[in-house]
Amino acid sequence: MKKSLTRVVSWGHELLAEVVSPDDLVVDLTAGNGYDALFLARLVADSGQVVAFDIQPAALKNAQRRLQENGFFPRLHCDERKALLLREVGIDLVLAGHESLADFLPAPPQAVLANLGYLPGGDPLLITRRESTLQALLQASQLLKAGGRMVVVVYVGHPGGEEEGQAVQRFFSTLDNDRFQVLQLTVANRPQAPYLLVAEKIC
Repeated sequence: MKKSLTRVVSWGHELLAEVVSPDDLVVDLTAGNGYDALFLARLVADSGQVVAFDIQPAALKNAQRRLQENGFFPRLHCDERKALLLREVGIDLVLAGHESLADFLPAPPQAVLANLGYLPGGDPLLITRRESTLQALLQASQLLKAGGRMVVVVYVGHPGGEEEGQAVQRFFSTLDNDRFQVLQLTVANRPQAPYLLVAEKIC
């Protein structure tokens, strides 16, 4: 079945699928309702690890439910203390801001994925913020394995989205071109449409 040309989330998934193997460690910076975590869990199969972050308990519960409905049984980490996770097969859902990424990850990730904005079906005033998002992306870029990719879907149609998007664009555009290849995919005739930023770490 043909996919819509402008579904940037699907393009992001495809670009991650090219570089992820079954036993890799992969990260979802914005667990939300669990769609990305489920996609990543299927990529790493029964021998890899998914670590997904969200600051909303409701989001983690939604993600947990979606994963369980699809045959995955994640571990919930709802303790507010920051603690390094074990490197073990399975899925870890972490109640923490994605800016705490480096405090939890047990190894360098092969892939990092984020859908910015707010939780679909949740409070639209609870959004990802420029400052914490930039902290998370900086840590992710430093931790990412060579050959790995970082994929971010930016939404600009809500208050604060455009400012966050501009900051994220600047971050990607200033990544060292000797160490990263960077792609931006936009819907040219729809300025309010989500767009995609991808960075592949060369070395």
